[in-house]
Amino acid sequence: MTRRDDSFEPMPSSALEAVIVPRTSDIGGLEVRRALPSAKKRMVGPFVFLDQMGPTVLSAGGGLDVRPHPHIGLSTVTYLFEGEILHRDSLGTLQAIRPGEVNLMTAGSGIAHSERTAPEARSRDNPLFGIQMWVALPKAHEEIAPTFSHHGADALPVIEGEGKRVRLIAGAMYGEGAPTGSLWPMFYADAVLERGARLEIPAEHEERAAYLVSGRVEVTGDSFEAGRLLVFRAGDAITVTAAEPSRLLLLGGEPLDGPRHIWWNFVSSSKERIEQAKQDWRSGRFAPVPGEPDPLPLPGEEPPPVRYP
Repeated sequence: MTRRDDSFEPMPSSALEAVIVPRTSDIGGLEVRRALPSAKKRMVGPFVFLDQMGPTVLSAGGGLDVRPHPHIGLSTVTYLFEGEILHRDSLGTLQAIRPGEVNLMTAGSGIAHSERTAPEARSRDNPLFGIQMWVALPKAHEEIAPTFSHHGADALPVIEGEGKRVRLIAGAMYGEGAPTGSLWPMFYADAVLERGARLEIPAEHEERAAYLVSGRVEVTGDSFEAGRLLVFRAGDAITVTAAEPSRLLLLGGEPLDGPRHIWWNFVSSSKERIEQAKQDWRSGRFAPVPGEPDPLPLPGEEPPPVRYP
């Protein structure tokens, strides 16, 4: 895996707590930009992980191949701007995700899944551009039974007008609630702005951020380009102005009920629980992903002894 450390830009505005430039990593042959966690900001509300996948084109004959791997203590929220990913998990789910749709997988006590380009799509070039978030579960729900749900683009509330269109992905914002639900007070939205449009980010939640996917925006007179996570200070409402056509993701919520430990794909309030998850995966105690014979090993170890019919 390749990785480059985060870099941080100086604070041009008192409205900002941090400006984070993501580091790069490689997953399954795809370079991603990772904004959370960072050395300067580990979490925003319950959000503990933010990966930007692409934009890229996967060449014909290849594709995305993220082999089966485990999770505990979190929900993954996958959202695409371009392309398609085929999700398989140990619950028996087989679900393609396309632009504007949401795949929500809650790991709880433990789940395994893979993310790949569908076999029938590998004969052609495939664009891919999207975001995967991890939302840490509250302590009372860390060990709930794993679940998966898929939500089409038409099922997600849209707030639009005055040069902006905001699709609510999860949680609640602007008086709307997403069908994805949430176990903690939070918001996650996809905002597309025309040049000159102004978008207010209410102060109802203590922790708020915006990830600029494309374009250029201004906050209190300071300009920011794409590929920046803007973390706002608590308190006043923030207004983002699009200096050119722009797209940004809004995310945040209330501070989670204590810190979280992250190791590989495991998130927990307990280091001991993560050690147990390591041993469970190492020993093949996670349920397998049907049809997937090549699970990923723990970093630096041999593949787990998972057997498939």
